[in-house]
Amino acid sequence: MLFRSTGLGKTELTGKIHDVVRQGDYLIMLVDTLEPVRWRIRAAVSLQDLAKLFRCVLKASIISFLLIPTHWFKDAKHPGEF
Repeated sequence: MLFRSTGLGKTELTGKIHDVVRQGDYLIMLVDTLEPVRWRIRAAVSLQDLAKLFRCVLKASIISFLLIPTHWFKDAKHPGEF
């Protein structure tokens, strides 16, 4: 995963999902950043957030990205400015 924050300027963080746990009415997504710093980022995701994510994933461009098998086995190219 790649992360960018307006608070960090052009700094780009790389990381990976460590775990997802339920805490009350939220799912807590734990992400470990690897470079340039080692942080554990926590994001509390509500049911409304998940509903929005599912609606966004239902776009034709996203569905085609997920269903094309050639994407599954190749290394991801950097997205450029995002």
